Amino acid sequence: MFGGLTTLLAIAGLAMLSAGGLAYAFLYGRIESEDRFGSRLERVQNGTPTLDVARSRTVDPARRRKSVQDTLKEIEEKQKAKAKQSKSPPLALRIEQAGLSWTRRTFYLISAALGFVFFIVPFVFGVPIYVALAFFVVGFFGMPRWTVSFLRKRRMEKFLNEFANAIDIIVRGVKAGLPLGDCIRIISTEADEPVKGEFRKIVEAQSLGIPAYEAVARMPDRIPVPEANFFAIVIAIQQKAGGNLAEALANLSRVLRERRQMKGKITAMSMEAKASAVIIGILPFVVMIMTYMSSPAYIMLLFTEPLGNLILGASAVWMTIGILVMRKMVNFDF
Repeated sequence: MFGGLTTLLAIAGLAMLSAGGLAYAFLYGRIESEDRFGSRLERVQNGTPTLDVARSRTVDPARRRKSVQDTLKEIEEKQKAKAKQSKSPPLALRIEQAGLSWTRRTFYLISAALGFVFFIVPFVFGVPIYVALAFFVVGFFGMPRWTVSFLRKRRMEKFLNEFANAIDIIVRGVKAGLPLGDCIRIISTEADEPVKGEFRKIVEAQSLGIPAYEAVARMPDRIPVPEANFFAIVIAIQQKAGGNLAEALANLSRVLRERRQMKGKITAMSMEAKASAVIIGILPFVVMIMTYMSSPAYIMLLFTEPLGNLILGASAVWMTIGILVMRKMVNFDF
């Protein structure tokens, strides 16, 4: 009887094991999915990036690259429009770029006054009327525009000499944790002119609610140099697409200093040719003055005789052409 009970218990145990095995086989998929869900929940609670986060990280560089490309395309279109205007900027814009507070009316009044002075002085000394008219043209059309161009060029040079230092201030401020607006305010109060005035205009534009990249984008209109254009492009890309602003501006500052160093080398190498051009240009006038001092009657025939006036006019034309050609030869665009 004991043997029959043992057999019955063995059969019951085997039946239970068989039922458990069948249940495990049928419920294995569900148990496994619950285990995966639990482990995934645990990773999320512990801050471990999931598959979706990793996938979004792989998409972010592509989106950023697309944003940078769109920004560059927009900037390129604006630069093309500005390039057409920069070749022949309006008179009011040239006056502003020269750092003058004149209006168009003031400019024309000054031109008229200079033209009158340039006409009346030779006429009083007995110079022929057509020569006096030529002086009037020089005084009315030439001298004021030459003055504006000279002041404009000198202001651009002063800006470039100080601009790299201003960018270094922004780089150090951003690395120290200051926002871009505070760095621009520091430059608008501490830098030298004309950088100080240009950044003050940026601060004033921001105080009116204009975004920083739009305020900076207006600076190349007032300072038409490639360096200001580079700065505006860097700020626009950083504001729209993000990125390391300190590193980008540090690279820009290095490029600006290298361009300035190269400009100094080119200027030093071309000084001999410029000195030769100056000597050749003033030599005819020196010879004329020395001839007048030694034999006035001989040289005065050029001023009293019609043929002499014609010779002087032709000589002036050829001298002007020669000076312009020499100027073109010794000036380098870089």
